[in-house]
This record gives sequence, structure tokens and C-alpha cells, in this order.
Amino acid sequence: MSIIDYFKPVSTWPAEKIRQFMKEKSTDEYNLVDVRQPKEYEKEHLPGAKLIPLGELKDRLSEIDPDKPTIVY
Repeated sequence: MSIIDYFKPVSTWPAEKIRQFMKEKSTDEYNLVDVRQPKEYEKEHLPGAKLIPLGELKDRLSEIDPDKPTIVY
């Protein structure tokens, strides 16, 4: 990943569009990444979400399948 990748535009979807997307797809068809802290994740998270705290994201990008859509919250 280069510095240029950080400046590419990304789409933002409203919550309802994400809910619909997740209903229509199986969990193996997309990446669901929770970027909060471990205590927040342990308290509550979306089923199937992978915890990668925001501060670790750059170093853990290899854990995200680049061929699938990615939802980050």
C-alpha cells in the first residue's frame, strides 16, 4: 500500500443501505471490520465482525481480502 492509497475516494453508505446489503449477502461475500477498541468490541459488535482497532489497521491490512467489498465501522 502506498501513501496515494490513503487519498482515494471511498463511498459512504447510509446505515439502511448497509443493512440491506448485509441481508442480501452471505458473510463470506464481504469483509466486516470493527475498528473500535477491544473493550468496545467485547461489549457489543456485529456478528461476523473482525476486530482491527484503528491504530492497528495499517499494519493489519493483509488480514482483509481486497477482492471483497469492505464495511468498516
